[in-house]
Amino acid sequence: MTKANKDLSELEKATGLDFDDKDILRRAFVHKSYVNEHPDEKHFNERLEFLGDAVLELVVTDFLYKNYPDQPEGELTNWRSALVKGKNLSQVALHLNLGDHLFLSRGEDLSGGRTKDYILANTVEAFIGAIYLDKGYETANAFITKHIIVLLEEIIEQGLYNDAKSHIQELAQERLNLTPKYKLMDESGPDHDKIFILGIFFSKRMAGKGEGPSKQEAEQAAAHDALKKEGWI
Repeated sequence: MTKANKDLSELEKATGLDFDDKDILRRAFVHKSYVNEHPDEKHFNERLEFLGDAVLELVVTDFLYKNYPDQPEGELTNWRSALVKGKNLSQVALHLNLGDHLFLSRGEDLSGGRTKDYILANTVEAFIGAIYLDKGYETANAFITKHIIVLLEEIIEQGLYNDAKSHIQELAQERLNLTPKYKLMDESGPDHDKIFILGIFFSKRMAGKGEGPSKQEAEQAAAHDALKKEGWI
């Protein structure tokens, strides 16, 4: 048994899942950078990620619709967005140690790929896609409910479903009499797979920093980071 297979077997035990198709499970953890260095490797996890994203959104939407019949559509949309956003999914991946099982290129591994938010979030979605294909909707539903929907109560209590950029702008204007500004700190990766790091500034002071696959997502992450550091959530 290879180390990779052993690791995935341990993951199955930790999550209570026993995959019939081990190849589908393995594929969920193959990053495309790994395929670039291993020509014999034919598949990576982006198609599973595409599928898992749709399954995740359906399960969360179904749960919210059935369990919060008096909430307006706009509020449910905000709650759903908070549950399925990349930062939240990356925390789920860290909790499950999914990064330990990734197949990455040497360069991606050395650059900290196993802890990058966007890679971890994509891996969660790919893993959900693999669960759906191998075990069906109900098992995928159970996994999402146990590891993702369970976070909803905290999200509601802490107001984490609010648009972070709008929220911090309101608070900064109210409490500091200024409007936050965002500045691009760094960007990396090829054009089709960019990662942006942006800082949010209160005048000349950097109040927070965030990263994401788009400048908009990086700004949201930076705003949320600043809200935490300022003690405003």
